[in-house]
Amino acid sequence: MSKPRVLPPQGRGSDPISGSALGHQPETLVAFLELYGTLWSHGIVDQATKELARIRNARTVNCTICKSIRFDGARKEGLSEALVEQIRDGYETSELSPRHKTVLRWTDTFLSGEPEPSEALRREMLAFFTPAELVELTAGLALFMGFSKIAVSLGGMPESLPVNVQPTPDWPLAPGGGR
Repeated sequence: MSKPRVLPPQGRGSDPISGSALGHQPETLVAFLELYGTLWSHGIVDQATKELARIRNARTVNCTICKSIRFDGARKEGLSEALVEQIRDGYETSELSPRHKTVLRWTDTFLSGEPEPSEALRREMLAFFTPAELVELTAGLALFMGFSKIAVSLGGMPESLPVNVQPTPDWPLAPGGGR
């Protein structure tokens, strides 16, 4: 386990996010959870595609927690562990669909030191996604990368974790059960 640089707060939450060091910033955490819930459960891009990009990011950033989590909505849409295993270097020769391979190229470009996509990749993405879907997917990548890097930077992560299927993020409930 990496040494924690910031310990979780006393009385931390029960889920992996609120139970982490992010719990020190409760207002920021609630805002993040609302945005994350909107992206996952109220967006227009299918959850399997977003999960594909999220897992590619997790493997690139090497976030142990992110690599182990699977959202059940993506599972219900057919993103099996057999498909997840193909989200590795060399995916171009995998059995992933052309659409999913394009998403992984977009993800790799976004995560690279030179995130300006080529004109050919832009055209390819727009052949599969509407402009609104492309914005949602790219905003998702920014969230996946940013928050996985926070987790890695703050430390305290185990070396490995088993795959853990969790409910797809949705809007957090406000005190009293409303939104």
